[in-house]
Amino acid sequence: MQKPRLSFGQIWNMCFGFLGIQIGFDLQNGNMSRIFQTLGAEMDSLAILWIAAPLTGLIVQPIIGFFSDKTWSRFGRRRPYFLAGAILASLALFIMPNSPTLWMAAGMLWILDASLNITMEPTRAFVGDMLPDEQRTTGYAMQSFFIGVGAVLAGALPWLLTEFGVANTAPEGEIPMTVHIAFYVGGAALFLAVLVTVLTTPEYSPEQMEQFEAARREALGLGEDAGDTAPPRSSGAFFAGGLIWLVVGLALAAFFHFGRLDPRPDWLNWLGNVEFKQDLYVFAALIAGFGLVQIVAGLMRSSGKDKNGFMEVVGDLFRMPLTMRQLAVVQFFSWFGLFAMWIYGTPAVADHHYGATDPSTALFQEAGNWWALLGAVRNGVAAAAALAIIWLAAQIDRRRLHAVCLLLGALGFAGMILIRDPAPLSLPMIGVGIAWAAIVSVPYAILAGSVPAKKMGVYMGIFNIFIVVPQLVAATLLGFLLRTFFGNEPIWAFAIAAASFTCAAIAVLFVSDAPEDASPEPLGADA
Repeated sequence: MQKPRLSFGQIWNMCFGFLGIQIGFDLQNGNMSRIFQTLGAEMDSLAILWIAAPLTGLIVQPIIGFFSDKTWSRFGRRRPYFLAGAILASLALFIMPNSPTLWMAAGMLWILDASLNITMEPTRAFVGDMLPDEQRTTGYAMQSFFIGVGAVLAGALPWLLTEFGVANTAPEGEIPMTVHIAFYVGGAALFLAVLVTVLTTPEYSPEQMEQFEAARREALGLGEDAGDTAPPRSSGAFFAGGLIWLVVGLALAAFFHFGRLDPRPDWLNWLGNVEFKQDLYVFAALIAGFGLVQIVAGLMRSSGKDKNGFMEVVGDLFRMPLTMRQLAVVQFFSWFGLFAMWIYGTPAVADHHYGATDPSTALFQEAGNWWALLGAVRNGVAAAAALAIIWLAAQIDRRRLHAVCLLLGALGFAGMILIRDPAPLSLPMIGVGIAWAAIVSVPYAILAGSVPAKKMGVYMGIFNIFIVVPQLVAATLLGFLLRTFFGNEPIWAFAIAAASFTCAAIAVLFVSDAPEDASPEPLGADA
């Protein structure tokens, strides 16, 4: 029983919810630094305030993926999660611009991002569920199209509202009315768009999914359990790997602690004027935390208590197909660069192109609106590029296509530094927009053909780890890098982003883009 091909209209409806999801994400990405600075945040504290976004994704997406794989109700498998997340995210968007303090805004970012992740993760698995292999690039590129359109709308909203006479400035410490209204409109749009997908796209039953997967494996000449037969990771391997990560994390935390002492110990005099701040402790904690996760998994396995969701997710993490592991490197460098752009875009343009550093001034808020409008240009290009990717992916190797798109993005970031006049900045945004369209479509199309259908949700959730980990690293290291090597000038975040995209372009050429025909190799004990 072959999985039927869907019509253009069916794929359109299936992906339409992403329009609303991306409106929510882009309102968050384009305005949170502005909101934080308006409420009193210093520029070099922005990165650590942004840590909520990737950390919630790291926790939420694998959990939601695991449960959605095992869910079946009268409302379907993935759709209940779409709807619940959309309701929560819409409420968070209504509340966010009314935050009276910096810390409430930071807390609302946690809630908003968690809710968006609850909605987004099942939509990635949904395309893998509903489409045959040959249509998956089309499905993910269609999602990319709606991501572009949604981001255009979200990015243009504050600027359009200003043009219609809505106040774009407010007393010191208050968020402008343009941002208020943009978030209210975005909340309503998010809910309605997801509702369209929920109401128009029925899901296949578990029995149908099993028949489709059996037919796919037979056509590819794969065994019944191919791609999912790696031996379970032993308790000893968990302990060994966990101990290494834990020791490294604790050692880094101690190093950062002694580096912050005044005066420093004599053995650290070689550091010179290098400044360590609290954000680096979070970086050390992330490393140590991954070690603790493995140690807990080792304890559970050694005691025979390994028949639970935690062990299934952790076990699948270490049993990833080869293609997924190769794509993880590509994702790391891609999303590190994107997060550098999102965190420092507004202050970089305000400082480098407008000469404004005070968030309470009209000039800074004008720069914020221009950066949001540049985001609309970037994402409009991404929407058009997504349609081109649908055609190009059938003509040329997807890996080379992705590499070219990433290199165009790197050139775009370089252009943001070289061009000093704000007006022509839309030109480098074209390259970044093309890269963005590829980042949110091509890796998922490659991945979907390499993982077992019954674990599509959990593997899409685990794949998200390689999106949020680089964001966490960026949130904890970017401030340090800019302070130490770039005089705390935010424009150089674009140089870091350009270098990161270039590394991703090289890495994607080494990805195996073919269905898994052998058991995945378990990650070593030192992972």
